[in-house]
Amino acid sequence: QVQLVESGGGLVQAGGSLRLSCAASGGTFSASSMGWFRQAPGKEREFVAAITWSGGSTSYGHSVKGRFTISRDNAKNTVFLQMNSLKPEDTAVYYCAVSATIFPSSSYRDYPYWGQGTQVTVSS
Repeated sequence: QVQLVESGGGLVQAGGSLRLSCAASGGTFSASSMGWFRQAPGKEREFVAAITWSGGSTSYGHSVKGRFTISRDNAKNTVFLQMNSLKPEDTAVYYCAVSATIFPSSSYRDYPYWGQGTQVTVSS
């Protein structure tokens, strides 16, 4: 049974940084892309970033491009999201997910496995 556990969320002031981690277990993740999504209260789930298994290809949501960086450590089955220059509008629950595709998809429909989420709150 696949399990994804996110960590690293918290409260930070605008302009600050956070690094999220997601540890995957219970499955074979070779060739699987992984991604991060977020959802704020009253809003739809939003694509944040995704990365291929090799790490050679990444994709980012428009609102985070240039500020967030996704990376992965396959030896530890862990994906990271480095978030810099945080803004109050980045406040949301952040979810890690494993894709059923090899490409870094931005569609949540391509991700059958999800973590429980970690709260990120950015104060102004």
